Amino acid sequence: MSRILVYFAHPGRRYSRANLGMAETVSHLAGITYIDLYEHYPRHDIEIETEQDRLLEHDVIVFQFPLFWYSTPSLLKDWIDLVLEHGFAYGEGGEALKGKALLCAITTSSPEDAYSSEGFQHYPLRTFLTPLEQTARLCQMRFLPPYVLYEALKAAEDERLQVHEDGYKRLLIGLREGHYDYERAREVHILQAGTLDAVLNDGETGHG
Repeated sequence: MSRILVYFAHPGRRYSRANLGMAETVSHLAGITYIDLYEHYPRHDIEIETEQDRLLEHDVIVFQFPLFWYSTPSLLKDWIDLVLEHGFAYGEGGEALKGKALLCAITTSSPEDAYSSEGFQHYPLRTFLTPLEQTARLCQMRFLPPYVLYEALKAAEDERLQVHEDGYKRLLIGLREGHYDYERAREVHILQAGTLDAVLNDGETGHG
């Protein structure tokens, strides 16, 4: 069984129905450690050794966040800058994260068709995650296809939110239980609730 560590980063989390719903769905699952970064570090005073110890104790690291200005919220960026030290996460002797997996669970305000050369965001969503993907590679981690909820503000209105929350739970349980096909995942760019069968072998075909 894989041990999963979820870092939730949202400075306005009280007002985010989508991210709070995702948090409530998976935060109490067995085998999953759930950390609300803005609750733990309201002054951005990140405890580096504590966080490094957490990383060592888990196999799959999840960053759950809203896409802010094509990047992560500031506290998550601070966390990356401080915790993933040379000699720990990369560089000479820095192999602490080797073989672990990194998953991004992202919400966006824009619709899916905005993330294309023809859309108003001009690039595929995965392009905006290149810094995180390269961070994972530098740390010798596996970067998994991100799990995405587009148009998060409207998701509750059109009933997509519950489907997304159920899919998030299914995805993390699949990772925990060893039902995630890492080889097949290499061919997948983006995951949504309705496409989880592309990477999961959990017997729930068509779920979500």
